Amino acid sequence: MSIEVIIADITRQADDAIVNAANPSLLGGGGVDGAIHRVAGPGLLEACRALPEIAPGVRCPTGEARLTAGFDLPARYVIHTVGPVWHGGGHGEAELLSSCYRHGIRLALAHEIRSIAFPAISCGVYGYPPERAARVALTSLYEALRNHPDIQVRICCFDAHMAEIWRGENALLLS
Repeated sequence: MSIEVIIADITRQADDAIVNAANPSLLGGGGVDGAIHRVAGPGLLEACRALPEIAPGVRCPTGEARLTAGFDLPARYVIHTVGPVWHGGGHGEAELLSSCYRHGIRLALAHEIRSIAFPAISCGVYGYPPERAARVALTSLYEALRNHPDIQVRICCFDAHMAEIWRGENALLLS
């Protein structure tokens, strides 16, 4: 089993599911989150609004994931997860980031999703160093997929530099 790292626009991926690096409200934002909401159309916002708040303004806590339909996206589903904001690495960021990927795979398994595209969660405005994020994410994905080699996983990087970081870490883990 391997994980493919690609340079791509995640909103154009025709996988069973794409993963949204969301904020806790799930009501859209910038970066990957904003792009997914724009392409998916208003149905996605309505589906997210319909998810129950577990605290004021929080539909999905950091490290967890929620599932909606993909609406106008090529993907059938969107798995929304909230990554940690980087505070130097001593505030549980690695465990929370790992949890994002593990929860995404759990939802995929529960909904018979066989192909899934992840972004580099928390590596944008949340400031997680990509080298550290890649190691945590890929290690978590390989562990979660150990008994599920039939699931296709791709990491969608937004540029060649990010893809190089993720491919390098992937190669280290596979060696």
